[in-house]
Amino acid sequence: MHSIAQKNTTIDNIYTIVSAIKPFDKLEEQHIEETLAWIKSGDPIFRIKKPDIPNKHLVSYFVLFDEAASKILLVDHKKAQLWLPTGGHVEINEDPKITTQRECLEELGVHAHFWCEDPIFVTSTETVGLTAGHTDVSLWYVLKGSQNSHYTFEEREFNSIKWFSFDNIPYDNSDPHLKRFIEKFKLRIAK
Repeated sequence: MHSIAQKNTTIDNIYTIVSAIKPFDKLEEQHIEETLAWIKSGDPIFRIKKPDIPNKHLVSYFVLFDEAASKILLVDHKKAQLWLPTGGHVEINEDPKITTQRECLEELGVHAHFWCEDPIFVTSTETVGLTAGHTDVSLWYVLKGSQNSHYTFEEREFNSIKWFSFDNIPYDNSDPHLKRFIEKFKLRIAK
């Protein structure tokens, strides 16, 4: 069991992480403001029971980026029925960065190597597919990856995985915020 002090420290840390994200556009600014208010409200932010208790909960997305090839890795997610970044639900009182490390090993069979230490994007999205109807508040991390490396993906969750160049990402069949994430990320790369 986690202590109340540890819980408060974790939630305060998550609040600080979200506060540090510079919004890309008005929608991300809105998502950041709503997320900070949600965290401060005292409502539960961690999923307690699959698939949707509470109905709104925290997720860590991570996009593997092959810098040499300018490609990202997406997974053909069975339940969402979309091409998505890898990721998973943040466990109770878990640091979202630890979630990323844990899920990277579980879903792709490799250790996480962060392209940058903190998430660069935040979104609030109503889910679709087989578990539709709840809200995922997602922190988007970027990890180093290589299209030449071997990844053993979690076959219970994904039909397949695939590397996409920036000009052939299946935006029409993906997370509704992926295009905005890519636009923000490309600006970050250009710095």
